[in-house]
Amino acid sequence: MTQRYDLSDDDAREEGLAAATGAVRRGQLVVLPTDTVYGLGVDAFDPDGVQRLLDAKGRGRDMPPPVLISTATTLDALATDVPGWARGLMDRYWPGPLTLVCRQQSSLRWDLGETRGTVAVRMPDDRGALDLLGRTGPLAVSSANLSGQPAATTADEAVAMLADAVEVVLDGGPSRGSLASTIVDCTGPGPRVLREGAITSEELDAVLRDLGSGLETEPDDGPDGDPEPPEDEGAGSGA
Repeated sequence: MTQRYDLSDDDAREEGLAAATGAVRRGQLVVLPTDTVYGLGVDAFDPDGVQRLLDAKGRGRDMPPPVLISTATTLDALATDVPGWARGLMDRYWPGPLTLVCRQQSSLRWDLGETRGTVAVRMPDDRGALDLLGRTGPLAVSSANLSGQPAATTADEAVAMLADAVEVVLDGGPSRGSLASTIVDCTGPGPRVLREGAITSEELDAVLRDLGSGLETEPDDGPDGDPEPPEDEGAGSGA
């Protein structure tokens, strides 16, 4: 039976964070609030758990989930060859609705799907999410919805679609935003938007120009195995 906890209640909050942490350590799925839409999370280093996440959403391994982290410094444990302009975007937008697709560290022993050496990383601007991530470490997190359905902006919406697959639901109230994060490819010669979300391309380009860069204007093939490529899925496919 799914356990649900109201994060606005101090006692329930602590109990819920403990329950969610225990579920993650057992490889189970949890629903958590973020600053964009509700997320469906699991231990990023548990291959069976990641497969359960993909199965719950009705997705294949060709759509690997992003990874959420609690501190920006964790990025260097997961990614390599991070450009200076990408670090500038981190300073500007993290915690916040920006996902960076980077080359993953070759030493990592995980299986997020068909990433082909890349990892999508984000630090969310949500106290409940950050508190959980601080206890669990990096989580593979996708939007809390069935593939092809609108992303959940309330715990009720997430439960309606995923209750049978989820052990713990952390209810943080309605999402502050209804748009998913903006995804930027950091693996090519310059920054390229893979999915526009809460941060517009125009805003990103202005910030990047201040950093001595700018968005790539010519399309290319992009990195093989882009995590969570754009698709017609309501507010977006990644939390």
